[in-house]
Amino acid sequence: MALQYQCAMSLDGFIAGPGGDMGWMVEYLTPDPAADDLMSETGALLVGRRTFGGDDPYKGTEQEGEPYGGGWDGPQFVLTHKIPERAVPGVTFMDDLERAAGAAREAAGSKNVGVLGAQVAAQCLESGLLDEIFVSIVPVLLGDGVRLFSHPGGRTFRLEPIRTRTTSAGTSLLLRVVD
Repeated sequence: MALQYQCAMSLDGFIAGPGGDMGWMVEYLTPDPAADDLMSETGALLVGRRTFGGDDPYKGTEQEGEPYGGGWDGPQFVLTHKIPERAVPGVTFMDDLERAAGAAREAAGSKNVGVLGAQVAAQCLESGLLDEIFVSIVPVLLGDGVRLFSHPGGRTFRLEPIRTRTTSAGTSLLLRVVD
C-alpha cells in the first residue's frame, strides 16, 4: 500500500489554472482505463482542505463535490487547520499531517491512499511520507496556474519510473519517490 499523489497535469506542468480553477479539465474528462484502475486500487483519500472545499472540475454539475466525479467511494481524511463543527458523512477532518496519513493508511487496508491537493502532496513529500506519484498528462498547455510541485529555493527529489501507460485519454506515469 502506498501513499500516492494522484493528479492530472497540463503538459506545461500545471494541475490547476490561475486561482485553483479546474474548469480547464472539463473537456478532458473522458473514460480512461488508467483512471479506472487507479480508483479501484485506492482505499482511502488524504485531501487538502482547498481541494475538498472547491477546486473541482465538476463544479456546477451533479458530480460536484464527489471524488473523481462520483467514480470513487470510500473514507476521506481532510487535512485542515479549521475543523468544521458540522460532520460530513465519510469524511474525517484532521489538523495533523502524520496522524491523518496514518489514519488514511489504516482505513485503506491493503489498497493505496490517494493524496489529492498540491499543498498536502508537497507536505507529504517534504516529510518523507509520500511513496508514489501518479500523474495523468493532459494534452493542453495552460501557461499559468498551480504547479504540480513548487518549492522555492529548490530541493531535488529523485523519482523512479514504475509504469507508463498511454490510452485514448492520454498518458499516465506512475513514479516511486526514491529520496
